[in-house]
Amino acid sequence: MAIVSMRKLSVCASRKNRKAILEALQKIGAMEIITEEQDGDSGLQKMDTQAARAQFEKTAESFDRALKLLSQYAPEEKKGLSALDGRETVTRSELDRVVRDKAQYLREASEILKAEKEIAECRSEILKDRTQIASLSPWLNLDIPLTAKGTKTTAVLTGTVPDPLSREELLEAAGRDLPDPSCMEGEIISSSSEMTCVSVLALRRDAEKVEENLRSVGFARPAVSVKGIPSAASAACVRDIAGQEEKIASLEKKIASFEGSRKEFRIAADYFRTRAEKYRMLGTLSQSEHVFFLEGWVPEDHADDVAKLLEERYGACVETEEIKETDVEPTLLRNNRFSQSVEGVLESYGLPTKGHVDPTVVMSFFYVFFFGMMLSDAGYGILMFLACGIVLAKYKKIEPGLRKMLQLFFWCGISTAFWGFMYGGFFGNAIDVVAQTFFGYTGGPILKPLWFEPLKNPMRLLMFCMLFGLIHLFAGLALKGLEYLKHGDVTGFVSDVLAWYFFIIGLVMILLPSDIFKSISGMEMTFPGWFGTVAKVLTLIGLVTILIMSGRANRNWGLRIALGAYDIYGVTSWLSDVLSYSRLLALGLATGVIANVINLMAGMVGKSPIGVVGFILVFLLGHALNIAINALGAYVHTNRLQFVEFFGKFYEGGGKPFAPFGTTNKYIEIKEDKVL
Repeated sequence: MAIVSMRKLSVCASRKNRKAILEALQKIGAMEIITEEQDGDSGLQKMDTQAARAQFEKTAESFDRALKLLSQYAPEEKKGLSALDGRETVTRSELDRVVRDKAQYLREASEILKAEKEIAECRSEILKDRTQIASLSPWLNLDIPLTAKGTKTTAVLTGTVPDPLSREELLEAAGRDLPDPSCMEGEIISSSSEMTCVSVLALRRDAEKVEENLRSVGFARPAVSVKGIPSAASAACVRDIAGQEEKIASLEKKIASFEGSRKEFRIAADYFRTRAEKYRMLGTLSQSEHVFFLEGWVPEDHADDVAKLLEERYGACVETEEIKETDVEPTLLRNNRFSQSVEGVLESYGLPTKGHVDPTVVMSFFYVFFFGMMLSDAGYGILMFLACGIVLAKYKKIEPGLRKMLQLFFWCGISTAFWGFMYGGFFGNAIDVVAQTFFGYTGGPILKPLWFEPLKNPMRLLMFCMLFGLIHLFAGLALKGLEYLKHGDVTGFVSDVLAWYFFIIGLVMILLPSDIFKSISGMEMTFPGWFGTVAKVLTLIGLVTILIMSGRANRNWGLRIALGAYDIYGVTSWLSDVLSYSRLLALGLATGVIANVINLMAGMVGKSPIGVVGFILVFLLGHALNIAINALGAYVHTNRLQFVEFFGKFYEGGGKPFAPFGTTNKYIEIKEDKVL
């Protein structure tokens, strides 16, 4: 439950060592380098690394594309959840070998990209050929070229008309008003509901009139432009398609032949990507003719080691700078193994800033506690923590973010199983349904709740949900008080924290013996006479303190009292916040009711062999859907209880995550000796 203290280091070193120092810092991954705009009057300058950086990024992208093509044409054999294996571990010697032979691997990647370009061109030609074949298909019966014009004395008119047309109708339309229609011949090449392809042979002296007649019925020259007879042109396209497909197959084999260089491509891609990042940072460094400068944040426990390394190995001058009020110190959290699992949830809301309390430990306990209450089925919980536990145990190199998420659901699974046994739910009432349906058991419940069954006494559970919610809110208020005390603000602690404890606890103590509480909860509580007196005293102390001290920043007592009265009205928000915890009851009941309905449906088929099969199918499908839907609901509503109710009492985010300068590896993880 801590925010790691940072130290701001200032480094001055010889300009000739700047690349080596950046590589060392990149390898360490312990310093967040501060990049600022250079003051033009400082006499310092910055190196223009844009061209080199762009070239490295382009090279890394080439290897990325080559790897993508290899995965397409020579897929790797992956088993089960191998995607959870994380980045591939390579040794420093393997990296050095790839760097030494990088020109060879770049040529291989270029050949892959060139082959893909040729494949794209072949596919474009195939598409063009198929389009040509489709456009020629109506003309396959034409035994003269589409572009034929005729002879010296004859003219050929080839084209289409939009409507179905017989040969007689064609000749009649074309020969209208001709001196001798018998000197003309026409053929129907093909006909469909959309158009009719025709060819008309006429004397050249009549050609103009014949075409005019044909245009009156919608005649148009063909859009297809090919040389030679259509059937021959179509056959040529078919042959070309076969040739292009053969070429594509050959090119695909060529790409697949580089499968053995897949690992080297990954190493090379990350090498150039890391160099690009180094040159990006290099371009931000202020430098003179002989020296360069940089500043950065380093965790307190690594600062001396980093300074020692830079001073002894590179002769740098390293000093610790005084942290100014305007400096934005990055946030790095350090928590126990259990609480680390919810750091991602906290970060999604906003990290705490320096000087504030890290709520991760308190939040982690309530997060797991409330998630289990909402899902609250022992069978679901056992499945959840076993699945997550097996994955975490088997795959050691899972990415940190995913690992934290799996750890969170592992703990939530344990909590779910705990509450499931407390409520007596194991896949709903599956044990009882199986015993009754297939074994004729007619006794009472086999799995009895360790606490009580919510379906039979929901109001009792509602009271406990509100109690747990009040404890949760009080924990948030306690963290607010801790912040006041850390800053030495005792007045704020008494006025804004202790007074509210008195006020809320006093109101609760007044409510407990009342008829209102009895009618809502169905429980009657008896307390000694002094209990009511203590309740009133606590309420009065809290009320007066809030009234007088909430507006303490104002010297005008009228305004001060008005602000205090307004804060007292804020007790209504406490009521709404406490009522929000009724979702613990609602989601818990929903999980149990749906599970019981699924079991009822599964057992309706009966005791026969078909009934057994039907039961298994309905049981598996129904409970898979139920656990998916209600686990999602529990996750969403648990987040809401943290973000809205809990954080609303004390928390202010806005922290900037610590982002150390390091390698930007996508595929590999380099195994080397520890630097610090």
